[in-house]
Amino acid sequence: MVNLKIDGVDVSVPEGTTVLRAAQAAGLTIPTLCDHKELTPYGGCRLCLVEVEGARTLQPSCTLPAGNGMVVLTNTPKVRDARKFVLTLIFSERNHFCMYCPVSGGDCELQNSAYGEGMTHWPLQPNWQPFPLDASHPDFVLDNNRCILCRRCIRACGELVGNFTLGVEERGASTLLIADLGVPLGESSCISCGVCLQVCPTGSLIERAGVYMGRNKDVQRVKSVCAGCSVGCGIELVVRDNRLLRIEGDWDAGANDGLLCQAGRFEPLKDERERLTTPLVRKNGALKAATWDEALDTVAARLKPLAGQNGTGIAALTSPRLPAEALYQFEQLFGRALKGQMVASLEPLAQTPLQANSLDALKHADCVIVAGADLLAQHQVAGFYIKRALPKGAKLIVVDGSDNGLAAIADCALTAAKGAEAATLAALMSDPTAAKLIAGAAKPVIVVGAAYMDAALALAATLKAAVVNAQGQANSMAAAAYRLNQAFEPKGRRAVYLALGDEKVLPSLAQQVEGAPFIAVQASYVSQVTAMADVVLPVEMWAEQEGHYLNLDGRLQEAHRGINPPADVWSNARVFDALAERLGAKMNADWQKGLAA
Repeated sequence: MVNLKIDGVDVSVPEGTTVLRAAQAAGLTIPTLCDHKELTPYGGCRLCLVEVEGARTLQPSCTLPAGNGMVVLTNTPKVRDARKFVLTLIFSERNHFCMYCPVSGGDCELQNSAYGEGMTHWPLQPNWQPFPLDASHPDFVLDNNRCILCRRCIRACGELVGNFTLGVEERGASTLLIADLGVPLGESSCISCGVCLQVCPTGSLIERAGVYMGRNKDVQRVKSVCAGCSVGCGIELVVRDNRLLRIEGDWDAGANDGLLCQAGRFEPLKDERERLTTPLVRKNGALKAATWDEALDTVAARLKPLAGQNGTGIAALTSPRLPAEALYQFEQLFGRALKGQMVASLEPLAQTPLQANSLDALKHADCVIVAGADLLAQHQVAGFYIKRALPKGAKLIVVDGSDNGLAAIADCALTAAKGAEAATLAALMSDPTAAKLIAGAAKPVIVVGAAYMDAALALAATLKAAVVNAQGQANSMAAAAYRLNQAFEPKGRRAVYLALGDEKVLPSLAQQVEGAPFIAVQASYVSQVTAMADVVLPVEMWAEQEGHYLNLDGRLQEAHRGINPPADVWSNARVFDALAERLGAKMNADWQKGLAA
């Protein structure tokens, strides 16, 4: 440990800690602009200068290692004058008239830093040249007039995501933030993960959807879990007046360390499907609005006589986007109480997370074997961990029977013939290139899709490699643990119950259930199957529900409600409870015990 004194406070920190982090650990504030806790210290803005006893000049605290016996002063007149001078230069270089900026009023770190120093104006005459806006991207806008060249976005794009889209061109006051070799951002190699937006300290990068809709002082932030895939990224829902303004990554979440992909950050805000807001019951061939009692009584009356009928009774299907609590109730109600022989989820997994290791293994791997998992299309945050490790010397081997986005950047890419996926992976060590790459690895990791699971586990045992199970939707692992992992076959059943939540319904599901004598659908949005249903029960969508999600490495996380549902919309759990009461079914609320078992 290193012991030092900062502003008269004795501080003890691990060796290698910077003075800035030491001050923050002691609860002391040093203003910064280019610094971010997830990025390598850069020392570019010079706002974090401090006075160190014995040093000839002021020192940047973000890059200065703490030393034994060091005496640091963070708020002397010399330091305050330097900060004001740095801020004056920044304000005078480009257009920072805050009344015209969408992030002024609490969202801008530059503005907040100026107010922190008591600045209401700057003495230098502005002398900037106007830069054109780049509004070519569908999700956000780049405004170089607001850029302070802190390079946070550039560093985040490379260090955290491994995409290396952003950079700069020109020099001095003419320096510009650009994408690739100067192409419009919307035509660049940008993958729309949005991490650049989240780290930008000013209004240089602004989101289209949530801009001008709420300042920091007027919004609520709710920590939750992304329901996009089984990575289970921690998110923060930014809400105002019961409206979801934007989604940000939670920097403190262990599964994703603040990273999000396009599907987690932007796509949920673009959902324009028609919402279901009242129960519906089919009368004289048409769906009509009904009370909850009428709708539930109708369902119960049709399901009760079919309980326990093998092969001809009830087929029940649920979405793995539902919380674990609701999935457990679904299994109890249809699998146990009604003794349904066809109780399934939309994504039946053969393997549970008991065979997989933590995502943390992927963050520190020096050789990654990706088998049957396209991490540029699904589970993208796991792919970010691989991409950002490659420039540091990590090796990548891809084995797949179909097009895989990672193959283009792999050190070795092997194509598996259809039906021979497992055999190709099992024979991996016979390939000279792959064998050489694996032999030089100290921390190998296998990222595996469904078709390769058994072969991957066998190979992992041989190589002493960790396994990351890249399968499934948000709660597919919990659904598999509750034995909801058989294929859905509703043909010949006299009743079909679909607990879909906010799932996007594919035409294939509608084809599967078409012609069933009775269809009940529990859903958030209008779809092909709700149009076919005899009873429709409106339930919460992902941002309105709360409960737990089991991610791909067995991490159990809690989602919190960000916005309130419409008045006549129920939670999935409440619907199952109400149905159970009408059917005389006893429900066990101990979902955690069921999950562990």
